[in-house]
Amino acid sequence: MNLVKTNSEIKIMKEAAEILAEILKKLKKVVVPGIKTKKLEKEALFWMKKFKVKPNFLGESGFPSVMCVSVNEVVAHGVPGDYILKEGDIVSLDVGIEYKKYNADMATTVGVGKIDFTKKRLIKVCKKALKLAIKKAKEENTTGDIGNTIERYVESQEFHVVKKLCGHGIGKKLHEEPQVLNFGKRKKGMKLKKNMVLCIEPMIGVSSGEIVKAEDGFGFKIKDRSPSAHFEAMVKVGEKKGELLAPIC
Repeated sequence: MNLVKTNSEIKIMKEAAEILAEILKKLKKVVVPGIKTKKLEKEALFWMKKFKVKPNFLGESGFPSVMCVSVNEVVAHGVPGDYILKEGDIVSLDVGIEYKKYNADMATTVGVGKIDFTKKRLIKVCKKALKLAIKKAKEENTTGDIGNTIERYVESQEFHVVKKLCGHGIGKKLHEEPQVLNFGKRKKGMKLKKNMVLCIEPMIGVSSGEIVKAEDGFGFKIKDRSPSAHFEAMVKVGEKKGELLAPIC
């Protein structure tokens, strides 16, 4: 597997990421109190067809949906269903597509209506952790530099990183090497090379980062049921810093 992408490959992957960012923006507008989470899946499918892209989550390790909708303590891989979003919930939307034989994968977390101060701060910290990590995605750094940056910042804000889930490389396969952990030690892990493409995705909880399987059999929830947040962006490893293939949603 060629982890370093050519310029032509990156051009296609950038197009894919930009399409996916547009889909996520449209999904965020549908996140309102009173709708079932499976409505978000229908909306995602509509826009995938509109943009002429394929869903790549469906069937991945048996996953039954084209997107993950993870509510409150569920940090990732939640299956859309009959749950009705209510005022004050926090929901993570994780979507993947295939475009011209290449994959894109991004996630965002939003509040449903008015949310409390802790949840607002949780979203802000998770998003900033991602932004800080992107700066570390430069050649000669390591995956450990990225994870260490996420962990130190999140813990400085008195939140907790999820250590049993991680980011990854991406290309013709949805999940490629390297694993991009949300914790680690500087200069440890895989050394990064220019034009690798990584999905960096901090996942954090309010009072714990320990996870267990959710009731749907696919999602992972914070064990103590505290709220969680998840952001994910596609990043090209650059000479001086990481370069986003599409804006953070």
